[in-house]
Order: sequence, then C-alpha cells, then structure tokens
Amino acid sequence: MSQSVATASGAAMPETTAPARGRMSPALLMGALGVVYGDIGTSPLYAYKEAVKAAGNGTATPLAVTGAVSLIFWALILIVSLKYAILILRADNRGEGGIVAMLALLGARQARPKTPQALLLVVGLVGAALLYGDGAITPAISVLSAVEGLKIDAPSLGHYVVPITLVILVGLFAVQFQGVARIGRIFGPVMLLWFVALALLGLGSILHEPRILQGLNPLRAVDYLFHAGWGISFAMLGAAFLAVTGGEAMYADLGHFGARPIRAAWFALVLPALVLNYFGQGALLLAEPDAIENPFFRLAPDWAHIPLVGLATLATIIASQAIISGVFSLTQQAIQLGFLPTMRIVQTAHDERGQIYVPAVNWLLAIATLVAVVVFGSSDALAGAYGIAVSMLMAITTLLAALIALKWGYNPIAVVAVNGFFLAIDLIFFGANSVKILEGGWFPLVLAGIVAVMMLTWRKGNMLVEEARVNLRQPEDAFLEGLSHQRLTRLPGTAAFLSAAIHGIPLHLSRFVERSHALHERVLIVTALYEETPTVPLEERAEVSMIAPNFYRVVLRYGFMEDASIPEGIACAVRDGRLPPQCVEDVTVFIGHETVIPKNDQRGMAIWRENLFAFMQRNAERTGAFFGVPTRQVVEVGTEIEI
Repeated sequence: MSQSVATASGAAMPETTAPARGRMSPALLMGALGVVYGDIGTSPLYAYKEAVKAAGNGTATPLAVTGAVSLIFWALILIVSLKYAILILRADNRGEGGIVAMLALLGARQARPKTPQALLLVVGLVGAALLYGDGAITPAISVLSAVEGLKIDAPSLGHYVVPITLVILVGLFAVQFQGVARIGRIFGPVMLLWFVALALLGLGSILHEPRILQGLNPLRAVDYLFHAGWGISFAMLGAAFLAVTGGEAMYADLGHFGARPIRAAWFALVLPALVLNYFGQGALLLAEPDAIENPFFRLAPDWAHIPLVGLATLATIIASQAIISGVFSLTQQAIQLGFLPTMRIVQTAHDERGQIYVPAVNWLLAIATLVAVVVFGSSDALAGAYGIAVSMLMAITTLLAALIALKWGYNPIAVVAVNGFFLAIDLIFFGANSVKILEGGWFPLVLAGIVAVMMLTWRKGNMLVEEARVNLRQPEDAFLEGLSHQRLTRLPGTAAFLSAAIHGIPLHLSRFVERSHALHERVLIVTALYEETPTVPLEERAEVSMIAPNFYRVVLRYGFMEDASIPEGIACAVRDGRLPPQCVEDVTVFIGHETVIPKNDQRGMAIWRENLFAFMQRNAERTGAFFGVPTRQVVEVGTEIEI
C-alpha cells in the first residue's frame, strides 16, 4: 500500500486526546509535566556532577563549580527556553511536531534520487533514527543514577545497583503491553512532586551558600572555558549538555499538548525548579567539595535519602516510560511513512488515539537498554554514551527549522542570523560530545546507524518493487478490453483488491482473472494514502470513481496520526452514497503477496541491501492485519518480483 508522511512525535499522551490549538487546561499542564519533561527533569541526577568532574579531574574546584553551573544555566536558557520553547515550537505542521513533520512541511516526501530534497530526506531520517539510540540510553542512565543513591547511606549496596536496575527495567518493559494509560494517572502528580522537591532541595542549599549565584553571570562560564584548556573545556561542554537532553521532547510532543501548555509548564515550574537545583548542587560543592560523588542526594538531609531515592526512581521510570512510548509512536509513523516494514501494533486503549504497544520494538529496545546497563555499569560510564545522539538531533532540527522559515517567507538575513546562532551552539555541543565516541558515544550511534540503514533500505526497496510493478501492471483500458473477450464466471459478492497505486490494474487482480477465469459481481480497487495532515475529515475520507459498471476505484485518505482501516473506509464511502450499499456486504479482500527475488545488477541496490530488504519483507506484518481486515475475509495472491 502507498505510504506517505507521519510525524516523529514522542510519547503518547495519557488520559487525553490531542488538544485543540491554543487551548490551556490544568490537565494538559499536568500531562506535559509527566510526559514532556520526564527526561530533562531527571537530568539533575547526573548532569551537574559529570560537568564538575570533567572540569576538575574528579575534584570540585570553586572555579569548576561556578563555571559548570553557569554553563548549564545558560544552556537551559539558550537551547531549551529560546530555541525550543520560543522558536522551534512555531514550526508545526497543523499542530504536530517532530523531525518528520518538518520533512512534511519541506515537501521531502516527493524527493527524487540525487536531488537536494533527497539529501534533506536522508538527513531527516538520520535524525529520526537517532531517537532510537536515545531511547536505549535514556532508561539506562536515568534508572541507574536513581538507584545509585542507595550508596549514600549503604555503600555496601554498590554491588547490587546494576542487578536492581536490571530488575526495574525488565519489569518496565514487561508491563508495556498493558499500555501507558494504567500508570498515566500518576505521571503528572509524581513529576509535580519531583519538581517541587528539586526546587526545595536547591533553595535550601543556595541560602546557605549564596556565592553560587555568581554563576548567573555568563562570563563565569565563558572565562572558565577560555582558560581551562580545550581538552577540559570540551569535556565540560559535553557533560553540561546532559542537562538539556530531553528538551527536544517539547517539539516532539507538540501535537499531544499544544504549544501554550508546554511553554507554561516550562517557564512556570520546570525551568525554575531545574535552575534552583543545579545552583543548589553548586552551592553544596562550594561548601563541601567532597560531596562530588553524588551532590544531588547529598542535598537532602540524612533522613530523606531513602524517600528521595524512591521518588527519584519513580521519576526515572516515568522518564523511561515516556521515551519508550515515544519510540512506539515514532515506529508507527515511520511505518505509515513507508520507512519501516509493517509490524504488529496493539492499541492499548480503545478510547484514546496514540496509545499503542509494538511488541517487536519493545523487546529489541529492552535488549539494547539492558546491554547498555551491563556493559557500562554506572551512570558515570553511561554519561560518555549519552548526549552525542541528542546533540546531532538538535543540530538537524535547527537546520530544518531554518529551511522552513525561509519557505514561509521570513527575512533571509534574520533567519540566517537567528538560526545560524543556534546552529553554532548545537555544533559546539556536538563537537564536545564527539570526543566521547570512544568512551561510549559509539553505542547510540551504532543503534541509530542500524535503524537508518533499515529505513533507507526499506524505502529504496519499495521504490524498486513499485518500478517492477509499473512494468507488469496492465492499463485499465487494456484490462477491460481483455475482459470483453473472455467468458468469465461471475462470483457473488464484492471483491476489494488492495493496490499501491491510483492508476492501472493491480497485479494480483489480473493474475486472479488469468488463473480463475472468474470475477465477482462488484469489484473495488482500493488504495490507502497517508496525507501530510494530522487527520482527514470523514467527509473527505473516500474518493470514488467508476471504471466500468460495478467496477470502482476507491482512494482512501488518512492523516499521519490516524490508523488506516480498509473496512472503515469502504463503509464511509457507502455511507456517503459514493458506493452502492451492497459493497459492504460479503466483501472478500484480495492482497498481493509478493516474494522479492534479489538480483545482482547495477539497477538496484547492493546485493546485501537487497537481501536485507527481502528479509524485512518476508517478516513484515500481514498487510490485511495492518489495514484492519479480518483474516476470514482475506485472500492472498502470490507473485514473484525481481529487484
């Protein structure tokens, strides 16, 4: 079936549907706290201590303490507040956000090989693939950093941190089939409590050591970076970037909550809480440099350590749940876009759109996350693997936002100046994170590379298959002319032949007639298309044209946030009077089952990519199941296609 554009949005929003544009409500604000800010909200567990350690070779010198807190503060202001909250949130595709929504706005769907748009499409797909690498690292480093708080009061438990983390993560992935709605009710309230705790912990420490407020001066960060030497400066920049990872969720979850609730939650609560906590950790290190091993938990009094570990663990589980749900959403939309093979997708809530479970992706992501925990073993070691994927994604987002602004007619000088400024910051952070490739940065890049190769191979393979179909597909006139010279047995009922094209006769229809010398009383050629809009009104769902008496072509259009259903689309056409009522009675759906034969020639892909495509095609979800057709109504007609 023809696939079009989807958005790479993040986690499915619990307990609510997509908001009306510009709407503000307490429920949306609470939902944004639980989903949008789960990742960035747990960064204080590890980001600041890594920045100070990187600068001071494991010790907390006063200059490193104030330089790191100043750098983190201004990174939050420039990257998250100005770039994402003010600028990037404007680049929405009818209310939806994400890398692929940007590609839709730029018309990259129509990209032809060896054109600038094709290169743009590759860049966008790499950005989408990077989210998979981020999805494997985020749960690992978040839960590890929370469980490591046990070592504050019980150092002997240090050997149990990794096993406890593995048990928590296995449990988290094991319950995904139940859906996010069951635990979604506690997302917002727990994160509200978490951010209040962050603020109170930091505020108390700042009052005891107000010298840390010198970090509000950006010259503190600039002066330290210029005088520390490029090695230490790059190390601090790479570690400080951990404080803004998760900021990209603002744009990814735009369609779930809307820009106003996301901005309001950020400026009213999340940003102040994060700033107070980071400055509080800095104040603690000025007074007690030996607290560098875990300044976050040392902010709390002794009696509060265990409760804080419990709250931190809940917060990191929520952050992990958000990224896992986001990967599910991205996978579904990549399938609709035509960049991944069809997979089994389970709707976990009948009354909420976007709450899904993808079994294959869940367990592949679980394996990658558990491997990361075992291989790296601590949040300190994982910090080297974290950040490079997100920094590259942020740079790609800034570049695409600039192209969208130019397309919308903004002043080119202003676009280059503003986006060039933010792109320079992104590239500085990317360069700083790049030096960590050998320390673990290779891990998310390898995962992203695998996903990107699969996406590009699947897209290219489908293009080759469609080229082969075009050469084999009969024109409508020729097919109808052939029918007039045959004595066909007319079968009762309606036959719906699914087609990837809106012209010509599907191969399996001509093969069926050729081999059976029969045809049903009513014939539908059905094509499902995904449009570059989030949803399509029901009255615009079906477009019907009559090819011959009782012979119809039906084009069904769906938004990239919708699930295509062939039975629903046909029923919609009947309800609108575009098809006779008999077309929903006794329908048999014919699907072409194509076996791809790799062929080693220069017209296609490299032979290993053709074999990879054939493997993915053989293991893809059944087309009928993907388009909501009951198994008892499906008939598959096989054919072989060489690529």
